Amino acid sequence: MNINATRAAAHLRTWLLVAGLTALLVATGATIGGAGLYIFVLLAVAMNAAGYWFSDRIALAASHAQPLAPGALPQLRAMVAQLAGRAQLPIPRIYVIPNEQPNAFATGRDPQHAAIAVTSGLLHNLPEDQIRGVLAHEFSHIKNRDILVSSVAAMIAGAISALASVLQFSLLFGGGGDEEDSPLGLFGAIAAIVVAPIAATLLQLAVSRQREYLADATAVRLLGSAAPLADALQTLEHGAQAIPMQVNPATASLYAVNPLRREGLATLFMTHPPLAERIRRLRAIDSVSRGPVYAR
Repeated sequence: MNINATRAAAHLRTWLLVAGLTALLVATGATIGGAGLYIFVLLAVAMNAAGYWFSDRIALAASHAQPLAPGALPQLRAMVAQLAGRAQLPIPRIYVIPNEQPNAFATGRDPQHAAIAVTSGLLHNLPEDQIRGVLAHEFSHIKNRDILVSSVAAMIAGAISALASVLQFSLLFGGGGDEEDSPLGLFGAIAAIVVAPIAATLLQLAVSRQREYLADATAVRLLGSAAPLADALQTLEHGAQAIPMQVNPATASLYAVNPLRREGLATLFMTHPPLAERIRRLRAIDSVSRGPVYAR
């Protein structure tokens, strides 16, 4: 597998999808009419800028993550330092999320400002080799430089959903103003309420799924074996089903496995690839060649 070529293609697809999300935000704002279009063009620019500079703080605050106290969890610190050395990356900041579901995510605008957050359930319920597998997956997101774009996509998708809620509230309570002020009129507003959040979710889903496969493959190179991550994914999936996390759906794509409850129509909009397919691909990589530890 040519990791560099796959990474370059993934970056191109991902940024095109984020551009699509930005355009969708502007188009949704256009349903307000008048100055609304210009306001939301500025909002789109501001949100991309905020996503670049503050995506890590927003994601960590939303998950109630706490920085790892000095001297605490020395084994975790040692694993993080070891993987950082293998990946030739700076040691990221480490956070702990007080939640019993085993899970983790990485965030930050670049490797120099990266952070990895793990749940207390991950530390309590997984053996050391599986914890290392999950950490390698998150380091792969940092190595592949896709944590920024995923965080920006999460912010824009959340903004589109919030805007649709505002439009719905405005229509229900008659605060939408004169329909003639809107270039799309009432039909456009209703379409924005119904279609925009779904389109945002589908675009974000496409961003998330392709990057997860790449991160899994890169993690195998870091670990030298697929087994720790493949086994960990099974454990995390069981934990996510047993103990769903209450997180903003817009940020669910950041986690190693989808942390939300999966019932009914929610299963149609999963932000992660099917677990069975991820594990199949991991086992296939492992069976073909264990290969050397990955280093750029």
